[in-house]
Amino acid sequence: MKQSLWLTLISSAVVAVAATAQTPDASDIAEGLRLYRQKASCQSCHGWAADGRKSDNQMPDGPNLRETKLGRAGLVMTIKCGRLNSSMPAFDKFAYSDGRCYGKTQADLKAYPTRMPDPPSTLQPREIELIADFLIGKVVGKGPMDHARCVEYWGADVEACREFPK
Repeated sequence: MKQSLWLTLISSAVVAVAATAQTPDASDIAEGLRLYRQKASCQSCHGWAADGRKSDNQMPDGPNLRETKLGRAGLVMTIKCGRLNSSMPAFDKFAYSDGRCYGKTQADLKAYPTRMPDPPSTLQPREIELIADFLIGKVVGKGPMDHARCVEYWGADVEACREFPK
């Protein structure tokens, strides 16, 4: 009986630690937002609200990330490796150097009609994870942008938020 109780307590502690480790804190989400907006410049294709309303008409159309079915692992893979035969770049500097992405190398990419562009900058693995954490925490499955989310995103009631009713 004692051994069974002890195993139950240890199992519960392990599950609690794992759950805590998977929940990003506010500073990680804020850093992911900064990377989304600045270093990776995701809003150029996906829009500042990640709703597919891009901010640069010369950039490719990015999908609405608020409606994506990708989970965290899928987002990390997509940011890291890009999307084959699309305009989504790979942000991992070595993505197609050694087969780490979809088992492909740079030579394999030549077979696709749509050439994957170079990213505005490459990202470290931790930076990719931070962007994914921001997207999971604030974008994916959170519904369309509204006034409150807009103010939270910008940190103030800026002009962009005026299009959303209060």
